[in-house]
Amino acid sequence: MAKNQEVERIAKKLDKMVHKKNTDGALDLLRELKNIKMSLETLQSTRVGMSVNAVRKHSSEEEVQTLAKALIKSWKKLLDGAEGKSEEKEKKKEGSPVRSSSTSKDSGSTEKSSKKSGESPPTPTTPTSPTTPTLPPRVTSFPPAPVTTDNVRNKCRELLVAALQTDDDHKTIGADCEHLAAQIEEEIFQEFKSTDIKYKTRLRSRISNLKDQKNPDLRRNVLCGSISAQRIASMTAEEMASAELKQMRETLTKESIREHQLSKVGGTETDMFICNKCHGKSCSYTQVQIRSADEPMTTFVLCNSCGNRWKFC
Repeated sequence: MAKNQEVERIAKKLDKMVHKKNTDGALDLLRELKNIKMSLETLQSTRVGMSVNAVRKHSSEEEVQTLAKALIKSWKKLLDGAEGKSEEKEKKKEGSPVRSSSTSKDSGSTEKSSKKSGESPPTPTTPTSPTTPTLPPRVTSFPPAPVTTDNVRNKCRELLVAALQTDDDHKTIGADCEHLAAQIEEEIFQEFKSTDIKYKTRLRSRISNLKDQKNPDLRRNVLCGSISAQRIASMTAEEMASAELKQMRETLTKESIREHQLSKVGGTETDMFICNKCHGKSCSYTQVQIRSADEPMTTFVLCNSCGNRWKFC
């Protein structure tokens, strides 16, 4: 019951985001749903699938769309499996009495006819079982990577496998780490066409980020297919960084901007000067006596639009 309430709470939040047309924070809610073991009863009672699909349509973030698609696909498999089981049960319930009654009647009639004619009754033939539908072959998220005999490439693939198996997430998700590592290495090799220093540098950055204990989300997203092999092969260091590191970088950027803008305090705004870079007139100036007392003051000017600085006497 507590699980249903939690899923219903998340679904309501997603509906509010869609209504307000602002999907900020949807990624965290989708990750919470991914960690919840979903049942058919919970899906039907909370109708969370409709909420996730609506967020997928309204969000412009690629990661939100990918994770929403993955959740909907896994839930659809759950629904299809439940429908298949119910159909098989109905077929068994409908088919077994009819066959038993028909076979009993046939056996009775054959016994009567055999008694009259004095011949032995024919042996009953077993009814043929209905043909079971053949399941389609399982399609993996990544096409098979070609086999290579290059020792350098094979060693790189082994290091990628070790990075993907840093914790037990690959067992929980059921990902084929060797297949996935071969696909990532193949994408990088196809970009550089050789195993030169650029190729090795790119692979080292993938391996170090996938092994990072402080960045488990990147590894999980790659294992579950939210981040494709082609995507992880070309991501920048900023894109692979953990949420904590991204927050730290954002804080440092804001602080540097704030320190850069501190020089404006105490200046006098004027439109008497024209910036030689952006040609704007929104400027601030400060006059300081930096030479002897009988010399005129030096004027320092700051462009408020582009941040260009200059001075004149």
